[in-house]
Amino acid sequence: MRFRNNFITGILILCMLLSSAHISFASAELDQAQADRARLESELSGLEQEIAQKQKELSAQKGQSTSLSRDIAILTTQIAKSKLDIKSKNLQITKLGGEITQKNSTIQTLTEKIELEKESLSQLIRKNREIDEISMVSLLLSRNSLSDTYSDVDNFNSLKGAIKKSVDLIRGDRTETEAEKKALEQKKNQAIDVKVALENEKKKVETNEKDKQQLLSISKNKESEYNKVLADKAKRRAEILAVLFNLRDTGAIPFGRALDYANSASKITGVRVAFILAIITQESNLGTDQGSCYLTNQETGAGVSSRSGKTFPNVMKPSRDVGPFIEIATGAGRDPYKTLVSCPIASAGTSSWGGAMGPAQFIPSTWMGMKKKISAALGKANPDPWNAPDAFMASALFLKELGGVNGSYTAEIKAACKYYGTGGTSCAYGKQVMAKATKIQTTMIDVLQN
Repeated sequence: MRFRNNFITGILILCMLLSSAHISFASAELDQAQADRARLESELSGLEQEIAQKQKELSAQKGQSTSLSRDIAILTTQIAKSKLDIKSKNLQITKLGGEITQKNSTIQTLTEKIELEKESLSQLIRKNREIDEISMVSLLLSRNSLSDTYSDVDNFNSLKGAIKKSVDLIRGDRTETEAEKKALEQKKNQAIDVKVALENEKKKVETNEKDKQQLLSISKNKESEYNKVLADKAKRRAEILAVLFNLRDTGAIPFGRALDYANSASKITGVRVAFILAIITQESNLGTDQGSCYLTNQETGAGVSSRSGKTFPNVMKPSRDVGPFIEIATGAGRDPYKTLVSCPIASAGTSSWGGAMGPAQFIPSTWMGMKKKISAALGKANPDPWNAPDAFMASALFLKELGGVNGSYTAEIKAACKYYGTGGTSCAYGKQVMAKATKIQTTMIDVLQN
């Protein structure tokens, strides 16, 4: 009997040792990681100060009257600032790489700790089952003394307490592991964002270097050549502003006007201008091969193609969208049966519905869910999905709601995928939108700003 008592005590001691085991980084490695992080943070802080100084110089230079020397100085400062940005971003990538490695190690440590806790718990449960099979009467009859019995009872109670403690430890470690995994995902997203921004800065340096060399090649005595460069830039800006920006079911407008609408929406929502324009472009292009349709039957949601006259039984989902569509169209002063919406995608069959409205291609039920916010932003009771300013604002508000507000690549592509309805961290639609946003930013917006 004394042997069994000692055995139970031994089990408890072993389980406590296992439950308290913690696999950690070697102190030397941890100290080195902290030292590396402190060094990188110090370097980044210094670079941020240099970048801020270059930005001040740039602002002062842009305030001067237009001249050849002034433009060369601006380009020189822009190139220097971009090179500092590149250096800063490379340091950020290095720092994030170390943090990602550290997070992975922490997750592995916690995972191993959980496995140890599980093994400890298994032994505790096995022993508890053995004890449960012994009746109290048997226990009393098997003892030579009452003190032995009480000692066993104390050990049994300790065993149950150890089981509870082990379960609590596993739950705590699992919670901590999930938190570390979320933090790791954030670090990975930051690394992707910095790498994308780094590539954009490199392209800026290439463009500015090319422009600077062009200006340096102009003799100071040949002002006519410089004037020609200015005239070419002015012509290019005018062409960009005048180029037609196609809008679904509304017609085309000059890019300059679309840019104004996007700027207004961006100021209210914080969504990047180029991203708003890219979404509208993508949505206006999407499904144009199917054409647009008119609703003909509010009971069934059937409709007809405005292009071919082909009938569709599934232009609009009646239980979800027909009622909101009629309310939206009539509220905007439109005839619901003479207002264009998207046709269903033929390849998707009758399980797919059309019915998306205007340049931003909102489904009626989604528009109704956003209506209060759209109305408040525009200052009008009945916003119109087919009206360009309303569509731009609605799109920006929805993108903000979907998380696309901080201008980072990962946040924007996730928001784009949600906008399309697929969700996830990446999708074909999202990649197309991001490619359009980059093109609009570099070939149109940046040209207008420089």
